Amino acid sequence: MRFFSDNAAAAHPAVLASLAEADRLDTAYDGDGWSQRLDAAFSDLFETPVTALWVTTGTAANCLALASMVPPYGGVLCHREAHINVDEAGAPEFFTGGAKLLLVDGPGAKLTVDAVEDARSRIRRDVHQVQPGALSITNASEYGLTYSPEETAALGAWAKTHGLRFHLDGARFANAVVSTGASPADLTWRAGVEALSFGCVKNGGLSAEALILFDSALADPTRRLRKRSGHLLSKGRYLAAQLLAMIEDDRWLANARNANEAAQRLARAAGAERLVHPVQANEVFLRLNAHEAARLRSAGFDFYDWGVGEARMVTSWDQDLAAVDRLADAIRAL
Repeated sequence: MRFFSDNAAAAHPAVLASLAEADRLDTAYDGDGWSQRLDAAFSDLFETPVTALWVTTGTAANCLALASMVPPYGGVLCHREAHINVDEAGAPEFFTGGAKLLLVDGPGAKLTVDAVEDARSRIRRDVHQVQPGALSITNASEYGLTYSPEETAALGAWAKTHGLRFHLDGARFANAVVSTGASPADLTWRAGVEALSFGCVKNGGLSAEALILFDSALADPTRRLRKRSGHLLSKGRYLAAQLLAMIEDDRWLANARNANEAAQRLARAAGAERLVHPVQANEVFLRLNAHEAARLRSAGFDFYDWGVGEARMVTSWDQDLAAVDRLADAIRAL
């Protein structure tokens, strides 16, 4: 009964079937029929013309986007707990050729206009300090909190005022869309987002993520960076086919809806006093002492210790609801 990570979830049957469908001779790299359909498919989804590029990992999507936005001598304003800072092993600095991550604090791993303005205002404008070139946020955040369209738009407007690019890490973007009830467009380009890392692997994909570019000026440099960094696969149709299968018939939303509902069952069982953060997507952070954590593990539940006295439980699109209810009952019994 695994609640360790949605990265470990199974691939959706439609995604696996798409691989068999794509398993035939076609043009190499991204000239195949599947890759050529991506722009139109994602343009329909986001209600605006976009460039959609397949990549193999969320780290690649994030870092290719930032590398196209920020020069090596620039900086990226992001939350201290952002995935690009905590869990990408210096990849943003590597891909950008040296751009610095400028860390900002905020509850629940979310940024506010006041927080980023305070951080920016403390940076001298002379040549001795790194100047920010982009703002990056994560929706849903690393602690499972979501940004509303209004919150995103406020940050987007602030970034535009100060001449900064705006990137969104959407590893769990589907969960945020379902949780907020907002349209993908309202959570991205209508709010000023210029590049989105559109997560699929956590949500039923196998080995494909999408980098969505809302600013056409970013398309050519990002394509060249993708090749230069070794991420232009010769048989890209297998990645494109997975992405198309995920967004067809709104499977990406149905999957996220299942994961979010499973998380809500755990949240209701835990109660407000045990929850570290509100549960708005598919991550549940609980206050558990060592004895309580051991009791849950001895009952067969797998999850991640999160510092001292806390635990993280992540629900997946294909989570066995019987197992979810058993964990909920076990949490109530603590």
